Amino acid sequence: MPKFTLYSPNARSVELRLYREAQGGAPEHRYNLEVAGNGWWRLHLYCDLTGWYYTYRVQNPDGWQRETPGPWATAVGINGARGAIIDLEATNPEGWEADRRPPLCASPIIYELHHRDFSISHTSGIHHKGRYLALTESGTRTADNLATGIDHLTELGITHVQLLPSFDFSSIDETEARVPHYNWGYDPQNYNVPEGSYATDAVNPSVRIREFKMMVAALHKAGIRVVLDVVYNHVASVAASPLECAAPGIYFRRWPDGTLANGSGCGNETASEHEAMRQLIVESVAYWAEEYHIDGFRFDLMALHDIATMKAVSRRLHAIDPTICVYGEGWAAAPSPLPARQAASKANMAKLPAIAAFGDELRDGLRGPFADDKLGGFLLGNAQAISAVKRGIVGATNHPQLADIHPPHWAKRPAQMLSYVSCHDDLCLYDRLLSASPTLSTDEAERLSLLAHTAVLTAQATPFIFSGEELLRSKRGVRNSYNSSDMINAIDWRGKSLHYQLFTALRRLIHLRRQHPLFQLPTAKAVAARLRFLDVGNHVAVAFTIDAPPSIGDSWKQAVVVLNADERPLHLALPLNYYTLYLKSFQSSLSGLTTLHTDTLEVPPHSPLIAAVVS
Repeated sequence: MPKFTLYSPNARSVELRLYREAQGGAPEHRYNLEVAGNGWWRLHLYCDLTGWYYTYRVQNPDGWQRETPGPWATAVGINGARGAIIDLEATNPEGWEADRRPPLCASPIIYELHHRDFSISHTSGIHHKGRYLALTESGTRTADNLATGIDHLTELGITHVQLLPSFDFSSIDETEARVPHYNWGYDPQNYNVPEGSYATDAVNPSVRIREFKMMVAALHKAGIRVVLDVVYNHVASVAASPLECAAPGIYFRRWPDGTLANGSGCGNETASEHEAMRQLIVESVAYWAEEYHIDGFRFDLMALHDIATMKAVSRRLHAIDPTICVYGEGWAAAPSPLPARQAASKANMAKLPAIAAFGDELRDGLRGPFADDKLGGFLLGNAQAISAVKRGIVGATNHPQLADIHPPHWAKRPAQMLSYVSCHDDLCLYDRLLSASPTLSTDEAERLSLLAHTAVLTAQATPFIFSGEELLRSKRGVRNSYNSSDMINAIDWRGKSLHYQLFTALRRLIHLRRQHPLFQLPTAKAVAARLRFLDVGNHVAVAFTIDAPPSIGDSWKQAVVVLNADERPLHLALPLNYYTLYLKSFQSSLSGLTTLHTDTLEVPPHSPLIAAVVS
């Protein structure tokens, strides 16, 4: 029998309205909720209401608010305006009770994708284009018979898929299923319900839930964990938000003059330090972890949340499963009333040891500054960016060779930093390189992409890859493509054939990292003691060795990594030894290309090299 609950501490009365349909019509029944204490209102109805829809309407001193399904709705009708009463257990696909998180890889590798980008192109060979079910299809191929979809992910070797926001968001009209609407989804509407436009049927409130679970189960079966991108820091519209409609003035941060704060850059920001918002965030992620078996959470603009809230998130999730990962953007988009000392920012990550953050210093060091697309970084020969690349290589931890350089260290442990060169937000790498170097050839762009991802995948950090970068993806120079067309955002799977040498090299790089734990040393102390930067003279290059601790069981005694962004070949002086080459430009092998007895390794221009002294 249904129980209705709403938090509305300033309400004079709260009315429940029951509808037969998800849209239109008048309510067939109205009931008043009763005060339950501490700002909560409750109502039990002793009848079967499965298939009905509901809203709450709150009367405050200022009058009646808009109807809302409330902040805690777990099923909604089309476009999310009304809550739906369903049998949640009936949404479980066959075998859901047996679904388990895949074993956690010693070196997680995260792959960010957008549901529509990944499958919508006619080149994908996927039937359920732009849908949750696209990630359940096996055997999909390109016209050249190369794997796409979930088979491509397993071939690539990534361990986690990070989904762009997949909760119900407001910018897409779900009633126009055949119209090609597009949005990234950073405009939250209902936090605890999957988005309807990615389902095969947005009208039936059970379908989106069942198909989301089917997607998670398919990824788990393929050995891939699922991370959800969550956007609790703001809403699409305060006036229309279930938060404000349920409890006006409670959930949002304001300046002293009463105006809405806008640290999100989207017109508002939520107040995580308020008990109600903190509880909503903590219980929402727990709900996704338990009901949908989600394995991790990426927090958008995490610095808009306070440290206490993020600690509570971590405690709650790790009580469910200690292997659930939590990370986020360690910055805000604009000034916020939240005091800097309380913000879950990069500067305060020492207070959040179980949570990770993106290392934008490595991104900007490799490709160029976020603020100016015309300026190149290390990849385009900028020697001033070398220190930022080195800081990223050590996972933003304290290192004796980097004691006096900028940017400073901020991570307590190397895995607390995410190493990356591009993500959904901003130009993808190929477009960023062209922006700073318009005459760059495609062949050269492939070389520089491999060089960049070698840095990302050999850094003592948690690697993060934007979907399609292994295919030299382009968004046609559009930076903020949040509502651009499929022509801009869709992955063109023909790129797998066109840039197969890049795909192959990156796939082998990923598998090399997974095979060799010396690329993921467990502590900052171990990185400081065992990773040493080498002298490269006046070359625009970074070279380093990593000595494997006996305790980690690596078959390599020492790794040698060279990132040569110079126009000249680099002859790197080393102690005389037997060095097995595993990667030299696009030549790569998991078992080794060749073994040399030498004291010098030659690295071609604009190329990476990985060698090892094998035990």
